[in-house]
Amino acid sequence: MKKIKVLSSSIVLSLGLLITSYAEAATIKIGVSFRMLSDVGYKHGELITDTVAEWNKKGTINGQKIDLTLYNDECKSEKGVANATKLAYQDKVHVIIGSSCSSVTLPMVPVTEKAKVPQIIPHSTNADITKKGSEYIFRVPVSSRFYKIVQGKYTAENQGTKIAYIYGPDAAGKDFALSMQAYMKENYGVDPLYSVQSGEKETDFRSYLTKAKATNPEVLVISALMDETVRGLVQSYEVGIPKKVHRVTASIGSKVEIPTNAGSAAKGVTYAAAFAASDKRPVAQKFVKMVKNKYGVVPGHDFSQMQDLLDILEIALKKVNFSGDLAADRNAVRDAIASTKDFKGLASGPINFCAPGTPQCRDGNRTPVMIEYTRGGKNFKTKVAGKVTFNPTDGL
Repeated sequence: MKKIKVLSSSIVLSLGLLITSYAEAATIKIGVSFRMLSDVGYKHGELITDTVAEWNKKGTINGQKIDLTLYNDECKSEKGVANATKLAYQDKVHVIIGSSCSSVTLPMVPVTEKAKVPQIIPHSTNADITKKGSEYIFRVPVSSRFYKIVQGKYTAENQGTKIAYIYGPDAAGKDFALSMQAYMKENYGVDPLYSVQSGEKETDFRSYLTKAKATNPEVLVISALMDETVRGLVQSYEVGIPKKVHRVTASIGSKVEIPTNAGSAAKGVTYAAAFAASDKRPVAQKFVKMVKNKYGVVPGHDFSQMQDLLDILEIALKKVNFSGDLAADRNAVRDAIASTKDFKGLASGPINFCAPGTPQCRDGNRTPVMIEYTRGGKNFKTKVAGKVTFNPTDGL
């Protein structure tokens, strides 16, 4: 388990019990558990540590320093649960950021709810996360319940309804594919031409792809984790599925590793996401330039969502008068995050939270964007096809 810890400077007082009480009140503790397996994953960790270091340098959180503890859960549910437990009970953090993978975030929810520590999610999209009803959960990324609508509508109206689906066993990949199938059935009266779930850690999808090819689909949906998505796209051409068949991925398609590693196989792939590097807004172009210069990559929506999360969290923390009572301070942080209204950052639409622990209140970003890769490889390019802002109850 990789751990990076940034500690605030200590304040030395002469009274033993007073020292402990004052230090707790004067230090804000943030815990992080998310996926750091690829080079880009570690750069997300660098973005967090760099941002917190800047907060500490400026003393912007009401003059209080931040104690940051970061763990790598490797997209493994058991590690995510262990990390959340340690952060809540041993590290005694005020708020937890995490995780990236929905299959990790889902089992973390009961842990953070029981510990009554707010958890703010940077990347996980599975709709069931906020359906659990926890008052301590906040989601910055777009929920899959919105993605399935915009993706289904765009696909049906622009690409076709004859669809073959290959999806992984991970929670987000499976949820996206099955939700899209249900949407297509309900709204267009069509069943999948072919639908199959791949095995755990499976790397060769050519047998599935050959069967999908035999159905003569208009659209091929590949919905899995990053490495599996890349392999599926590349292998789809190896088995002879023609270019005229539209390739569709889940929001994971926004990860820079997809076009970089898939190369020419990424060209023409469409996906719904929360941000595109081709966004012409000044705030977006400034962010893209910063990430390229500082971290050496073109940012996908995982970078933008992490930045939006940190900006929302900074605003919320400034609203809290930390007392040193951990339970009270955690609830105060929860309430401060819940008060977020019309936050305008890198997301294509405003982010809103509210008090009840419902999906309507805790799925903060309701504006997915349709994006297409116009070129794959290291110097990939995208174009924005459009965006839609949904109502809080849509997709439930």
